[in-house]
Amino acid sequence: MHDVIDRPSRRAARRALWVAVALLAVGGCGREAGVRDYLLVAHRPNHLAVVDAKARTIENVFELPGAGPPTTVVPSPDGRMAYVLTNHSRSVSGIDLATGEEVFRADLDESDKRVTCPGALAVSPDGKELFVYELPVARLADRYRVEANRIAVYDTSAGVGAERIRSFPAERRTMVLAFAADGSRLYAMSWDIVAYDPNTGDEQERIPLTNWQRQGYSRPDWFDAWPSFETSDVWVAPYVAMKGDVAMMGLAQLDLASGEFATVDVEPAGVLIFSAALNPVRRNEVFGAYTTLSKIDRETGELLKRIDLDHTYYSVAISTDGNEVYVGSTLDDVAIYDTQDLRKLGEVHLPSGNDQGLATIRLVRRAPSG
Repeated sequence: MHDVIDRPSRRAARRALWVAVALLAVGGCGREAGVRDYLLVAHRPNHLAVVDAKARTIENVFELPGAGPPTTVVPSPDGRMAYVLTNHSRSVSGIDLATGEEVFRADLDESDKRVTCPGALAVSPDGKELFVYELPVARLADRYRVEANRIAVYDTSAGVGAERIRSFPAERRTMVLAFAADGSRLYAMSWDIVAYDPNTGDEQERIPLTNWQRQGYSRPDWFDAWPSFETSDVWVAPYVAMKGDVAMMGLAQLDLASGEFATVDVEPAGVLIFSAALNPVRRNEVFGAYTTLSKIDRETGELLKRIDLDHTYYSVAISTDGNEVYVGSTLDDVAIYDTQDLRKLGEVHLPSGNDQGLATIRLVRRAPSG
């Protein structure tokens, strides 16, 4: 394993602590009256399904106001809200997951500008602010003018018609935003990873990825558009780089609790992985999906198991008890597998066969509606 920040003894101790905490949390979750895992599945034309993960049933399907299609979904920290990028990536709709009511909406366009978000959203750990990566284009009388990209901040209590309360410049090509667990940093995953002060917008740290200086390696190519770190507090994304004459696939990992970043090579790049997620209980296990479902040891890079999937899936999520892995996006189903042996456990089909496209699947813990 190649560690950009090499603290093996601290990592081992922290890993043991995380496992203990996770096991306690899982045990405690069982005592929460009625609280269970739900998957948030956005799908066309402009809907959000709330899926009971263990029961394999759809609890609710909510229609989002206005035009679609929906793409990025970001749950609130308390599991009561879902913020969905919709309206051709120019609006964020905040949906109450108990009622389906739109209680928040930020339309990004300005009177003289068209403003889009390529998919990067994040909610602060206290749930009070929504951060949106925006690409504004001025509409002039005779031409369009591309303006500086930015991260805009919205008050989540502002209701429908929310407006920006502040903004700050941000790195181009940002596809994912993720908060440090304590809320002190906002990470923007671009060609490199940039950590911003969420209050001032000041750059606090830059972690090289595309611009790494690994001896014997080319610059890596990597693509990360499907965030899935809510159960583990670890962001994981696949990369491909030339190692000598071999195209090597590996995993980049950022611990949102400690701030430690690491990379690990997995295998020659013969199988694509579009997105990956870390098991929150057995924290050496990473699961990656596209045409196959792969189980990988995050420390050694060893491929532990791989199976073929029924079709391509873009996004992946892990249950809070660490026993199930969910794959979604693309078509009209979410497939469910056992994390131990990758045995298929079931699937859930969306109503009317509506596909998910590029939309993410996200996991929340909450009590059933009603």
